Amino acid sequence: MKRPYRAPPSRPSQAPSGAVVVNGYSARWLNQDFCWVYPAEVVQRPPNLKPGQEVKLIDEQGKAYGVGLWDDGWISARRYRADEGPIDAALIHSRLDLAYALRQQIVEPNTTAYRLVNAENDELPGLRVDIWGHYATITLDAPGVAPLIDWVCAWLDEHLSPRGVYLHWRPDPREKARFEPPIPAGLIRGHAPPGDVRVTERGLTCLVRPALGKDVGLYTDMRANRAMLEPYWGGRRVLNLFAHTGFFSVAAAANGASEVVSIDLSESALERAEANFVANELDPSAHLFFAEDVRAALDRLRRAGERFDLVILDPPAFSHGPEGVMSAGKDYPRLVAACLRVMEPGGWLVAALNQGEVSPRDFHNAVRDGARRAERPVQHLYDGGQAPDHPAAAHFPEGRYLKFGVWRCMDA
Repeated sequence: MKRPYRAPPSRPSQAPSGAVVVNGYSARWLNQDFCWVYPAEVVQRPPNLKPGQEVKLIDEQGKAYGVGLWDDGWISARRYRADEGPIDAALIHSRLDLAYALRQQIVEPNTTAYRLVNAENDELPGLRVDIWGHYATITLDAPGVAPLIDWVCAWLDEHLSPRGVYLHWRPDPREKARFEPPIPAGLIRGHAPPGDVRVTERGLTCLVRPALGKDVGLYTDMRANRAMLEPYWGGRRVLNLFAHTGFFSVAAAANGASEVVSIDLSESALERAEANFVANELDPSAHLFFAEDVRAALDRLRRAGERFDLVILDPPAFSHGPEGVMSAGKDYPRLVAACLRVMEPGGWLVAALNQGEVSPRDFHNAVRDGARRAERPVQHLYDGGQAPDHPAAAHFPEGRYLKFGVWRCMDA
C-alpha cells in the first residue's frame, strides 16, 4: 500500500542557496505529487536546520519542486506547495476552506463528529483536525508541523467557534522513545468540557472525551460502514469483538438486534459502552458486556455452544492480554477462524483491519485462510473502507489504510 522505497543512502552536505537538494528518486515522486522526502533521499541541506523551518526543495540539477517544512524524524521534509510561494496563513486557510467545503457536502446533517482535515489527503501533511460537536482536536505527526497550530486555531475561531481546542501528537512508532513535543499536548484554546461531550453520528449519540486523543471514544472513519449495516441488524444476535466504547454495539441495538454481546479487554471501555447505550435510551441490561481477552472469550463461547448471526471483528494493531501480545496482521486468520466457529449457518462476518501496510488483497487472503482453518466456506458480500470525511488522495497510497468487508457463511 505504501510508496516503494529503493533510494540509496545519500550523504547530506551543505546545500546551495539555502535549499534542500533531493536525489533523482525523490524528485520523480515529488513530480507525481507525493509530498514526503525521506532522510536517505537528501543529498544536500543547509546547516543548522530546525524542525518547522521552511525549505525550498530542488534536485541535483537545480530544478525546483516546491516548498516544505523541515523535520528531523523519519521524514525529513513535508511539501506543502509545488510552487515557490510561502507557507503562510493564507495558504493554510485556503486549504482549510477547501477541506471544510467538502465536509459540508458529505457529512450528514445529523452528524456532529467528523474529520475536518485528513493530513496529506487534504494537502496539509502531518495535520489532522477532528470536530467533536463544540470541541476540536488538532493532531500533529511531528514537531516540524508545529508552525501550523496558530493558523489552524485562527481558522477554527473564525469559522466554527469551538468552545475548546485540544492538541495531540501522533509520532511514528519508530520515534516514540525519543519523541519530545515542542508544545505540550492538552487544551490550547478555550475551556475544557464539564464532562463527556455528546456528539451524534447519523442521529445516534456517542459520549466522547476530546482530551484523550486516540481514546476519544469514537472512530469516525467507520461511519459509512456502520451506515451500510443499518438495514441488516434487525433480529440478529450480534457479537462485537474488541468493542472499545461500543458504538457498533449501539448501532446494532438501536436498529433492532435481538441481543448484542460486547467483548473488550478494557473494563473502562465497556463502562463507556454501557453509558453510550443509556445515552441512546437503550437498556444495557438487555445486552451483555464482558471484559475479557478476545481469544479466550471466543474459545469459551465455542465450548459453551454459543452461536451468533453476525460477528464484528475489528482488532487494534497490537493488543496485550493474558494470552500474550496479539498482532492483528499476523494473527488475523486465526481470529477469523475462531469467529466462524461461533457463527450460525448463514451468519455474517463483519471484518475490519486498520493497518496501512496490509493490502486489500492480503486482507481478503487472511479471511480466506481463516475460513479454511475453520472449514467453513464463506462468500464475500461487500467491501468498505474509511468514511468520505477521511479521503485518500490518489497520489498518496498511504492514505488508504482501512480495510473493511462483509462475508457470509455458505453452509446455511
